[in-house]
Amino acid sequence: MKAFYTIGLLIVSNVFMTFAWYGHLKFKEYDWFSNMSLMKIIFLSWMIALFEYMAMIPANKIGFVGNGGPFTLWQLKVIQEVITLIVFSFFTLLVFKNESFRTNHLIGFAFLVLAVYFIFKK
Repeated sequence: MKAFYTIGLLIVSNVFMTFAWYGHLKFKEYDWFSNMSLMKIIFLSWMIALFEYMAMIPANKIGFVGNGGPFTLWQLKVIQEVITLIVFSFFTLLVFKNESFRTNHLIGFAFLVLAVYFIFKK
């Protein structure tokens, strides 16, 4: 059950992270956002990132084998990276309509799946 909690929290964390890191690139199209200074945009991103950390820290704490969880540090990191790319891909395709998913992206993801395989291999 801890594996599901860990992965669920990592997904939530990465949704917030993606909006904090890349959302401002899309929000510039809105009048209320277009006049914001860089410092205000950074502050807004930090406020969003706070929720990322509120999910990421418990995910790592629950999931880490040293705390009774099912994953090593290496495994946690690889899981997080794969989730990050999946969330980022959905975000990019849904929010940025001018971006496309190409064959080289798919090949890169296949290599990441191989990385997961090798990290989890005993």
